[in-house]
Amino acid sequence: MSKIFYTLVTVCFIGLSHAQTFTLVGTDTINKTDASGKKQGKWIVYYKDKAGSTCNTPDKKAEEGKYLDNRKVDKWIEYYCNGNVKSKVTFVNGRADGYAQMFHENGKISEEGMWKINRWVGSYKLYYENGQVQHEFVYNASGKRDGPQKYFYDNGQVAIEGSFANGKEAGAFKEYYENGDVKAEKNFNDGNVDLANIKEYQPKKPIAAKSEKPAENAPPVKVREDERPNEAAKKDGVKGPTVLNGKYTLFNKNKQISKDGAFKDNRLMDGKMYIYDDNGILLRVAVYKDGIYVGDTQPDNN
Repeated sequence: MSKIFYTLVTVCFIGLSHAQTFTLVGTDTINKTDASGKKQGKWIVYYKDKAGSTCNTPDKKAEEGKYLDNRKVDKWIEYYCNGNVKSKVTFVNGRADGYAQMFHENGKISEEGMWKINRWVGSYKLYYENGQVQHEFVYNASGKRDGPQKYFYDNGQVAIEGSFANGKEAGAFKEYYENGDVKAEKNFNDGNVDLANIKEYQPKKPIAAKSEKPAENAPPVKVREDERPNEAAKKDGVKGPTVLNGKYTLFNKNKQISKDGAFKDNRLMDGKMYIYDDNGILLRVAVYKDGIYVGDTQPDNN
């Protein structure tokens, strides 16, 4: 690995009653604090400066972007400990607002769309770790799925397609086998399926030996090391998650609910994942069914 060829210098100017600080990286002024103590301009935060970081390369960048009067603005980039980009998020007046991209740790994109007032709006895509699209959703201004929606297998073949109206399935839906053959046709009204008129089909072409269950092919959402289950789950002196099977409520290190639902071998199968910003403010609640992400519900409803 090549060495870092810049010199990092921190300079402090102390006045009669106020101090201004900044850091020089090469010829760039970064990490500036004005006379009022507010962060201004470009900032770079390293893992060694983040409380509770477990990164084994603490000199790696954790995030970088711009501040205006102590609030994040424009595009901020967050990094994994391995140096790959974790997210690119647009901020307005300290809150995520605009186009956002998230990435898998292997460097491939994991999701992207427009983030507005704590919810996805417009077109949204979720990706498998191999780079193939997993979901193509459309959200309305209220953050509810509305319009054409598609699910895909990890080989790129459409798995399910249909339309939603204000957060509920509406009209005709088609399901496909992984080889492209039609698997089923269903009709929905206000989220309810017409059971009497479901049509199911056998595949016309051979299917490769691979699970047809979306949950087994989808990227898993698993219990993190810093999450802890509710008191009811702590039996026989168990401290923290071992292998969770059944219904649990998990809490993050700030004692906020992080996941709630049914787990199988530490994997969230049916339930909700709560996503917070760096200040502990609840941003969104992602809903999972059969181990796959199916959409968001609004934070103020939980």
